[in-house]
Amino acid sequence: MYRYDEFDHEFVRARTRQFRGQVERRLKGTLTEDQFKPLRLMNGLYLQLHAYMLRVAIPYGTFNATQMRQLAMIADKYDRGYGHITTRQNIQFNWPELVDVPDILDDLADVEMHAIQTSGNCIRNVTSDPWAGAAADELEDPRATAELLRQWSSLHPEFTYLPRKFKIAVIASQKDRAVLKAHDIGIQIIKNDLDQIGYKIFVGGGLGRTPIIGKELVEFLPRIELLPYLEATMRVYNRYGRRDNKYKARIKILVTEMGIDAFKAEVDDEYSYLSPSDIAVSKDEIARITSYFAPPAFENLASSDADYERARRKNIDFARWAQNNVARHKVDGYAIVNISLKPIDGAPGDITSAQMRVVADLAEKYSFGEIRATHEQNLVLPYVKKSDLFALYMSLQDNALQADNIGLITDIICCPGMDYCALATARSIPVSQAIAERFSDPVRQQTIGEMKIKISGCINACGHHHVGHIGILGLEKAGVESYQIKLGGDGSETAAIGDVTGKGFSQDELIDAIERVVDLYLNNRNDNERFVDTYRRIGMGPFKEVLYDAA
Repeated sequence: MYRYDEFDHEFVRARTRQFRGQVERRLKGTLTEDQFKPLRLMNGLYLQLHAYMLRVAIPYGTFNATQMRQLAMIADKYDRGYGHITTRQNIQFNWPELVDVPDILDDLADVEMHAIQTSGNCIRNVTSDPWAGAAADELEDPRATAELLRQWSSLHPEFTYLPRKFKIAVIASQKDRAVLKAHDIGIQIIKNDLDQIGYKIFVGGGLGRTPIIGKELVEFLPRIELLPYLEATMRVYNRYGRRDNKYKARIKILVTEMGIDAFKAEVDDEYSYLSPSDIAVSKDEIARITSYFAPPAFENLASSDADYERARRKNIDFARWAQNNVARHKVDGYAIVNISLKPIDGAPGDITSAQMRVVADLAEKYSFGEIRATHEQNLVLPYVKKSDLFALYMSLQDNALQADNIGLITDIICCPGMDYCALATARSIPVSQAIAERFSDPVRQQTIGEMKIKISGCINACGHHHVGHIGILGLEKAGVESYQIKLGGDGSETAAIGDVTGKGFSQDELIDAIERVVDLYLNNRNDNERFVDTYRRIGMGPFKEVLYDAA
């Protein structure tokens, strides 16, 4: 994984020193909140409903055991003993005191972490496949490309003050585990007919109040042209993106209004004026960055493990956990372990400081010290031997981390909602907990199968509700919280925006409505058909009927 060089260390420390002075001026009153706001946002500090919130960057979702322990210390010393994993593979602290934030940033810098570019109208944290480097279906580790983009975009003078925030994701497989087409730019590492590795580029995706699936900008871009072509794309956005209306400032609006063909023509024209050799990175530099993501020292193991299979036969709970939470690894004898942060009675994505330390210990013992954060608000240990899976599971069980619901109906993506966020118009966490409780029976969850429920507490869509198989949007109407249901959304490689079913439901009505939708699916699905497949086959009509005629 990436390690700071001398520039990184000095740069992060300098930013912390600068911000310490800015905080002192704010506390003394020589900076107003309006003057302070752009300065704090550059350091990932938000002002939420009840307190400040600090968003810490986890580039492409990869961090290590030492960093996790430091996050646990920060949670105990400066917060309320927990953190929150976000849909951008970051971690948030919801209760820091302003006076303590510079000390927190110093503590983060001690373990090569920071909060830079987790907010503001800049290129945000570059995200990637949380199984990168371990997935059996990837062409190569996409994190090397993500790191290249991180270095290129960090404080790029042209892209520091964009019309609006900008998000990039990178994957290297046909299976999309990063919601690629919901990003401003999505980059898929592919091979062409000549067996050359390059990039397919998507542009103009995004959720929020105007959800749009990204469109293909380039079918195949040679590797050497990636940064120059992205430079041209960003210049076009920076030139034509609207700054008079923040709701129309994202690149998705520009691409939609211009049309993809006209937008591509502008990018190609801008590209023709560039000298790619001045921007493109040398093969030696790419090799240097790639070397940071060299695979760990895997042992030469058999593809199956007798002790693991024996434990599965003897322990039904372990067998269910292994079925749902363990994924195939590219190396024989190893597995990818997904740790659910979705206990039935918990807030999705929350992890206590004690649990952080447990995960750090388990990462060191079983996964070469490496941890991943996922956009679905869970964690991953990417390099676990199959022979260690049962012992790992028992440790997770001892620390309330054994939830076996990855990809199932209770593995809900959920924004903080009105319990924390000043922008929210409805609560999200109690809704997710009520749904999880209703469908808590593990056998029932398994019967339902893959189900992506995503909940947002306002139209900004931080809970990705537009691409949920069942998406739930919390709204306020005449002082009362109301929940709108969308069906058929998809955040995978077959990405789609969900369809609004109709008028909203109260929280009490909502849970019964979700159950009616699920029951209709179970009664109408074909063999091995997922909910989203059944919806696409039979359409909205039957679901709308059961939602409203039965209400």
